[in-house]
Amino acid sequence: MVDTDRITGAAKELGGKVQGTVGDLTGSKRDSVEGRAREAQGAAENLYGQAKDTVRDAAEHVADTARDVGGKARDTVGNLIGSDDVEDRARRAQGAASDTYERGERYVRSAGRDAYDRAEDAYENGGRYLREGGREATSQIVEHPIAALIVAGLLGYGLGLLIHRRD
Repeated sequence: MVDTDRITGAAKELGGKVQGTVGDLTGSKRDSVEGRAREAQGAAENLYGQAKDTVRDAAEHVADTARDVGGKARDTVGNLIGSDDVEDRARRAQGAASDTYERGERYVRSAGRDAYDRAEDAYENGGRYLREGGREATSQIVEHPIAALIVAGLLGYGLGLLIHRRD
């Protein structure tokens, strides 16, 4: 199952690309900057959703493997039950396997929650830094439009040189 953050992130990323391109074509610096910021925010949200999917899939895989091992141990113990001594040992082994499975499942779920929380914090911080950077970049462009044009021109020229040297 795909996480909804991946879907909304991809949609925001595409919308940001469109808005940025329209801003570039129409000469609207505001739309261009907002579009690029929205595109970056969408990419970050998409990555966050991918991280959540990966953690969820890993937790499910570990839980399934632990269940399989527990089931095999239970079947083996069930096949060995015959004498009182073997039956007693089998029950203890089954209890130990069950305890180990439950402990492992708790650890995996805890690790998944921790990873999810950290990814969520990173996403929120990234969004905040992106918004602050966008506002700062916009204010610098508004305050110094000629310098911004010169920098953009130099960057374009440098990229052009890099692209043409590869051919």
